[in-house]
Amino acid sequence: MTSEAMPYDSRTAQPGEIALANARLVLAGETRPGSVLVRDGQIVAVNSGAAVPRGALDCEGDLLVPGLIELHTDNLERHLEPRPGVAWPHGAAIAAHDAELAGCGITTVFDALRVGSLVSGRERGYAPYARALASEIDALRRAGALRLSHRLHLRAETCSETLTEELAAFGPEDEVGILSLMDHTPGQRQFRDLAALRVYTRGRRTVTDAEFDALVAERLEVAARFREAHEAAAVAAARRLGATLASHDDTTPAQVAVSAGHGSRIAEFPTTTEAALACRRMGIAVMMGAPNLLRGGSHSGNAAAMDLAEAGLLDILSSDYAPASLLLAAVRLGEAQGDLAAGFATVTTAPAMAAGLADRGRIAPGLRADLLRVRLAGGLPLPCGVWVAGDRVA
Repeated sequence: MTSEAMPYDSRTAQPGEIALANARLVLAGETRPGSVLVRDGQIVAVNSGAAVPRGALDCEGDLLVPGLIELHTDNLERHLEPRPGVAWPHGAAIAAHDAELAGCGITTVFDALRVGSLVSGRERGYAPYARALASEIDALRRAGALRLSHRLHLRAETCSETLTEELAAFGPEDEVGILSLMDHTPGQRQFRDLAALRVYTRGRRTVTDAEFDALVAERLEVAARFREAHEAAAVAAARRLGATLASHDDTTPAQVAVSAGHGSRIAEFPTTTEAALACRRMGIAVMMGAPNLLRGGSHSGNAAAMDLAEAGLLDILSSDYAPASLLLAAVRLGEAQGDLAAGFATVTTAPAMAAGLADRGRIAPGLRADLLRVRLAGGLPLPCGVWVAGDRVA
């Protein structure tokens, strides 16, 4: 929708007002030349045409898109432990994570923190950390030290020993946005192929065949003791916290039906086309990894994101472990579909809707001025400016 406004003139500009002009606006269902007027952190007008009013920033025909919204990223963990066994100061790690995402065009991030740990057996030391880290993120946010809009995503691991206690440490005041129900029990879902799990485990640490078999046996025993109770506790916690519930690695239509019964609104990385089809039938938004789409398939042999997109079964992209993949995948998907707006919708409008964020994800009057200027250089999308609530952060 176009809202006409007086030409932007620096002589009459109000405090906190900026204009971005001569851009290719990526709007709902279309891309067209235009400009955006921002005042006090909100979009107040969206105009058509390539004119550059006096005092406006000339975007020189670059794309102007809503700021990217990331619902699931493990990137913070990489900054907390940049090498195996190396613990980095948390404040510095959080700030570096925040700056990296800003440089990639992400303006809203749901920081994925694992809840549910293993504190005995061979994997003891896989200890709780989410409560303390969430408090540190919040303290930095309140101090104005972070560039982005940070929200919490609790990854509730049912194959664990401490999930119920860890969830109890969070309350409505923590504003948990997403709670995903995860189950990494060997022999099912993402780890249904034990040979692939063996390769994955050896890529992270050195284990003998006997040690790997012992690890699998221990996890199966933990799942038998705790999984059912933990699943119920996680679903109840999502309701108590007011969080959007997500499933993780659903593989069969039966698993999707269980997720739907729990009230899941997002399916993170369904591993098969059959599961994605079941999600579509049950009204659950399908999220796939941007790295999967760019690489042409899953690194663990699961469903390919582009195949699901071509079948009309892909709603949301997540950068997962590679923040820079989100922007590139949106462009590649748009190019493949011949619809750039549709590609960008998977990283803006769709994740905003799935997570219940009505104030962002689109370029429209009245919404937050979370914006990203993108220049296509030889087909490579380069962030040239990032604004969060009207403030330039990158």
